[in-house]
Amino acid sequence: MKRKKKVYKEKIDSTHHMSHAQIIAMGYLLVILAGTLVLLLPFATKEGQHTSFSEALFTATSATCVTGLVVVDTASHWTTAGKLIILVMIQVGGLGFMTMGVMFAMLLKRTISLRVRGMLQESMNSIQLGGVVKMARRVVLGTILVEGIGALALMLVFIPQFGWGKGIFFGIFHSVSAFCNAGFDLMGMDYGEYSSFCAYSNHLWVNVVLMSLITIGAIGFFVWNDVLEKKFHFQQYKLHTKLALVSTGIIFFAGSVLFYFFERDGLMEHMGIKETVLTSMFSAVTPRTAGFNTIDTASLSNSSFLLTIVLMFIGGSPGSTAGGVKTVTITVLAVYVWSNLRNETGCNIFGRRLPDEVIKKASNVLMLNLALAVIAVITISYLQPISLRDTLFEVFSAIGTAGMSTGVTRDLLLPSRLVIILLMYCGRIGSMSFALSFTERKKVAPVKLPEENVLIG
Repeated sequence: MKRKKKVYKEKIDSTHHMSHAQIIAMGYLLVILAGTLVLLLPFATKEGQHTSFSEALFTATSATCVTGLVVVDTASHWTTAGKLIILVMIQVGGLGFMTMGVMFAMLLKRTISLRVRGMLQESMNSIQLGGVVKMARRVVLGTILVEGIGALALMLVFIPQFGWGKGIFFGIFHSVSAFCNAGFDLMGMDYGEYSSFCAYSNHLWVNVVLMSLITIGAIGFFVWNDVLEKKFHFQQYKLHTKLALVSTGIIFFAGSVLFYFFERDGLMEHMGIKETVLTSMFSAVTPRTAGFNTIDTASLSNSSFLLTIVLMFIGGSPGSTAGGVKTVTITVLAVYVWSNLRNETGCNIFGRRLPDEVIKKASNVLMLNLALAVIAVITISYLQPISLRDTLFEVFSAIGTAGMSTGVTRDLLLPSRLVIILLMYCGRIGSMSFALSFTERKKVAPVKLPEENVLIG
């Protein structure tokens, strides 16, 4: 009996000594598995439809990892209960299960330990440990406020169109989905399966509300906190906030202009001025991991197609509901390259010098994501005969948790689906965190090997 107790204690201790990255990775995995099992229950699927394990697993992963790729149409396949389950997974995945857990603990008036605060800091990508619980509280309250306003704004359109019950549910569902950058929609029953918001390409109100929700969700929780404290005094913002805001603005403006020039004689040739402007702007916002679309993605010109892939790969800002390698990562690397080309001492921007550790981490994130994407493209191309164009788009959409597709998602065979599932999972927890979950606790000998130069470039 004593021997058993000792073994049990050892198991508890080993779990306690799991790294933050391992706990975060395990937490998302458990949410996905729980969601999969619930979606397999009969009440979640509409009568006449059948849900296989791979379909439930794919949907649960896509919802929890706030991606939006689907193998079955959300509106026509799932019951209201099934859609509510998906909505809960989107909300948990968007805010992060650690944030939700801490909020429940605070409601129950439980003490938040230093270890939990550390995990919360890593989960939310906060720069400092101090004030992280206060920040989590602001994030939850801010989310409720923004999603609530967004839902009411969408209800103004959906209630007159679909009636009270359906209009209210549509408003809430699409507000949460847009804010969490999830890309799940319920338009399939009314406008055709997998149609997304194509029927609203000329609707000013719906476009503006969705773009606002997507952008607010993708800007990052740390930025929220900084702006709330410093108001509109840009010079007082933290360097991270400045980089996130400036890079987001540049990407939005440049993306909108480029989409206009690339598609003005293509998909937007017969559109009016208002619809052309809205479509260009929406096409610049939604690839940054939102997943909605107001035009046929499969019909994009090659230039727009490649631009969309680039935007999906970049994604939103760190510590947000968005995925991708993140805007700040790309900005840091761009500043680093520019500084080197000018032979400057250090990597400087906005009167501050970037630490070497930040540059190293940005390089790791970029290379890990590119490596995963290339391996996935080669694997899927080997597994089934899908065009390289569609495979590239699907892979970068998955790893960037963007959720946009040319329509091949539902044609993927089981092995290819598993590859996309893994990419969505890595994209949500972060490729860096995924790698660290296997390597973080490995000991490295405190010995430096002899240095020797190699040729570069």
